[in-house]
Amino acid sequence: MGSLESQESITTFEEMAEVVAKLGIVPLAPMIPGHPSVNGLTLAENWHTGSELDPWGWRVRFPGEGLAGYGKFIKKKAVLVSREWLPAYLAAAGSPQSLEERYDSGLATREALTLLQIIREHEGIETRQLRSMADMKAKEKKTAFDNAVTELQGTLDIVISGVKQRLNADGEPNGWNSTSFETTGHWMSEAGIGSFEGSREEAVEWLRSRMDGSWTPEAVAWISKALGWK
Repeated sequence: MGSLESQESITTFEEMAEVVAKLGIVPLAPMIPGHPSVNGLTLAENWHTGSELDPWGWRVRFPGEGLAGYGKFIKKKAVLVSREWLPAYLAAAGSPQSLEERYDSGLATREALTLLQIIREHEGIETRQLRSMADMKAKEKKTAFDNAVTELQGTLDIVISGVKQRLNADGEPNGWNSTSFETTGHWMSEAGIGSFEGSREEAVEWLRSRMDGSWTPEAVAWISKALGWK
């Protein structure tokens, strides 16, 4: 796949969807050695144009159409994981403990716990509303909010489910679109994706078997180390 990465060969969402389905895990920007990224496969002039050929828009089409989970899943970087691979990836890279259990053990922050509890009650909530409900609208709390949202994505408790147009008090469009979040379990259920039936070790083996032949050895070695797979 190294040759694919070196070619700016993808121009449509449908073409990228084929790549994501084949490779299972595709980062938005270059991250995995010897492995393609959305950025690396597309033309720079198509980004942030707002057209159907804009890869920045594709990042939310994937979860919106149930084709891939999207979020900062690896090393705080944005990644697409195909619907076929996501159950095994969740079992292999997610935590077997609930966030409450991790919090009680000192493995999760209070901010992350607060945000997850709100997202559970308001699936699809957008960023500004989430900050408001968590009492984190103050400028000095933005970093803590951003860190907690990233933490929840890294542990696969939540996914980015789309973007929503911000509205003012009169219901009129106002400002930039805002990222929205759902719990991973809710998003998978809505997309008709079941859970992986097996252990963490079996999930890792399932993923490695799918990587065989489509991933470079360098890429497999990198992700195995990054995610602590033996």
